[in-house]
Amino acid sequence: MDNTHSTTLSDVVIRFAGDSGDGMQLTGTLLSNLSAALGNQIVTFPDYPAEIRAPQGTPAGVSGFQVHVGNDIHTPGDKADVLVVMNPAALRVNADALKRTGVLIFDADSFSEKDLNRAGFTTDNPFVELSFPETVQLLPVPFSELTLKSLEGFSPDNKTALRSKNMFALGLICWLFDRPLEQAIHFLDRKFGKKPDVVKANIKVMTDGYNYGHNLHLTISPFHIDRAVSLQAGRYTIISGNRATAFGLIAAAQKSGRSLFLGSYPITPATDILQELAMRKDLGVKSLQAEDEIAGICMAIGASFAGNLAATSTSGPGISLKSEAIGLAVMAELPLVIINVMRGGPSTGLPTKTEQTDLQQALYGRNGECPIVVMAPSAPDDCFHYAYMACKIALENMTPVILLSDAFVGNGSSLWKLPKLADLPDIHPHIATEAQRDGFNSVTRNQETKVRYWSFPGMDGFAHRDGGLEKDYLTAEISTDGKNHALMVATREAKIAQIAEHLPQLTVEGDVNAELLVVSWGSTCGHIKAAVNSLNSCQKPVAWVHFNYINPLPKDTETILRRYKKVVVCELNSGQLAAWLRAKIDGIQLSQYNKVEGQPFSVAELVDNISSYM
Repeated sequence: MDNTHSTTLSDVVIRFAGDSGDGMQLTGTLLSNLSAALGNQIVTFPDYPAEIRAPQGTPAGVSGFQVHVGNDIHTPGDKADVLVVMNPAALRVNADALKRTGVLIFDADSFSEKDLNRAGFTTDNPFVELSFPETVQLLPVPFSELTLKSLEGFSPDNKTALRSKNMFALGLICWLFDRPLEQAIHFLDRKFGKKPDVVKANIKVMTDGYNYGHNLHLTISPFHIDRAVSLQAGRYTIISGNRATAFGLIAAAQKSGRSLFLGSYPITPATDILQELAMRKDLGVKSLQAEDEIAGICMAIGASFAGNLAATSTSGPGISLKSEAIGLAVMAELPLVIINVMRGGPSTGLPTKTEQTDLQQALYGRNGECPIVVMAPSAPDDCFHYAYMACKIALENMTPVILLSDAFVGNGSSLWKLPKLADLPDIHPHIATEAQRDGFNSVTRNQETKVRYWSFPGMDGFAHRDGGLEKDYLTAEISTDGKNHALMVATREAKIAQIAEHLPQLTVEGDVNAELLVVSWGSTCGHIKAAVNSLNSCQKPVAWVHFNYINPLPKDTETILRRYKKVVVCELNSGQLAAWLRAKIDGIQLSQYNKVEGQPFSVAELVDNISSYM
């Protein structure tokens, strides 16, 4: 393409929206993969409808995919520079997602009176009805008509041909943002390689979409996006959070020398982890789709007793069902990784939307004094590291670990530098040795760390019984003695507390000398980092600290929080981390900014709210 008249951008936000059958997720994913292959950083935000198949053309069935492409980016973007909509319902749902100076590309063939009525419009001009500013550039493109013309002689009927109109949109966007079609064709070949007719049709439509923009130049000029310059040398790929989590489990199994077993039940938005691991038999992974959530975790506990690196994946409702079995794993002191890809609740709530509302459930959601390790990744590519570390902590400390991902992180994608197995931290499972053989039982433990030793069937001389009833501290026999129970409760608590000795210290970013400290955890990392950077660039000093380890907290937590005059905790719930910090740090004064709307923070709202504390 001739870039003589193109404009160079440091970053751009593109959002695709249409009916759930219009292929918006595929279109966004292909553009993301293509941009990553060109050396751009990318952050994505798939936005699924909650209904399996809402009535076609209605707001309830709108599916969206937003991708931020550029250099040194941390979020999928607050608002889109370019919004591509396939019908009026997609326009209605996503009208507020477009910048006031953005470009709106819409399928002119899908804006008939019938389509407008179905989407809830009462006039024949949806742009006036939605109060679109004049600064928005409207670009009607007859996607449906042009797709049918493109596939004349290819498809048996119009309905089948129209399934490819998302490829026409992709081709047009590839022209607009200087994405070479050769790489896009490669991705289509990989995606539909077993269906050559589909590949041929999609390539034809995508190419025609590209040429449509190139030949007509429409009413806008093309753009060129700078390659990322802040990336370290290495091999990169685009990866979703759920897939990165699965890879982290696999790497930990390889590094620890233990076989990986996953017992799970499908649930939105965690199912991809089960599906990914089910395909990894070549790496020795054993996965089983159980008949329900309880069976999934109980099989994982059995696998752990038998000497496997055991895991189970679910979302909030599944954690509720698994809570009794989690208590069993705590009482039996068995390593287990429990992945909760959080979603809106309670109950079935908002199954395709994101929240951080399961933190208190992770910390307290079991009967009795039942301490457990709780940690959370910050970004899709981050899921690999924290899944790996969850396994390391579980195996080395003989404890269940809850990893709190969420829908934003799990479904989202980002650029990931492929690690080398040799560079990952060593994992040393706390397996009994000959020195512990004499008199071994289920409470034989390291008296300094309080971590019990792990033995499993087949280890000669280490036969023992384990279970959910309280045991005598010395003999492991069933005990109902009150003082012994108090000792065992304290022992299990001390085992978790000592893990803090091995956690990395917190890193204060931004202006460390500011009076205001912003606190965050988990998946809000990118948005808050961007907000803090924005404030400091405007000479509004603010410091920031982010938590990935929540129980136990890093050792320097209290020292850092007490250093600042004002502390505001930002989280996607009603204040659960703030409550935990108040419970752990006596007399600490904290302010809160909370959002519970099933959507991530926007950088703009964070900047406005944080500014109010200055």
